[in-house]
Amino acid sequence: MLTVGNDAASVERMLEEGGLACPVCGGRLARWGHGRKRSVFGPGREGREVRPRRSRCTACRVTHMLLPARLLLRRMDEVPVIGAALTAAVRGQGHRRVAADLQVPEDTVRGWLRRAAGRAPQVREVFTKVAAAVSADPVPLEPAGSPLADALVAVAAAAAAAAERWPPLLAVSPWEIASAVTSATLLAPVMAARAFNASSLS
Repeated sequence: MLTVGNDAASVERMLEEGGLACPVCGGRLARWGHGRKRSVFGPGREGREVRPRRSRCTACRVTHMLLPARLLLRRMDEVPVIGAALTAAVRGQGHRRVAADLQVPEDTVRGWLRRAAGRAPQVREVFTKVAAAVSADPVPLEPAGSPLADALVAVAAAAAAAAERWPPLLAVSPWEIASAVTSATLLAPVMAARAFNASSLS
């Protein structure tokens, strides 16, 4: 799995020009068909169909799904919507209010919050390291009042540091950067972090 930008045409161009590297061996990724078409939901519960590009490394021959940064693995809602739910919960809103405001089923929101709360220390650790690695002048992060709040502060710090270093990322949601850092596994059963590669979001 490799997280890439949301513009399918740009992804195709990067594949054609050899601009995407295999996360296993560093070799050049080439086109290799597509994944299954599925429906996902953005803000306002607006649905759209996506069919992620599949790629194959020309060196090690391993195949990789190229998932747009707005998506998380096995989630039907786009990551900015999930991020909005987590942010609202940290600000004191209950899952029912969050679900109503975002037009998302209550059980879905409750599942996000449970997974995120259980993973909060790991998320904070990963994104604190990312912020320190990409920032020219890292600043220690102050406690924010709860493990989940601390995690969200770290995500925001990493996104801000990335945008300062690579200005085009100012147009990218912090939660899309979080998706890229975790290879879309932010809320998957196992979260896999990797070194942040801004070029994959171009």
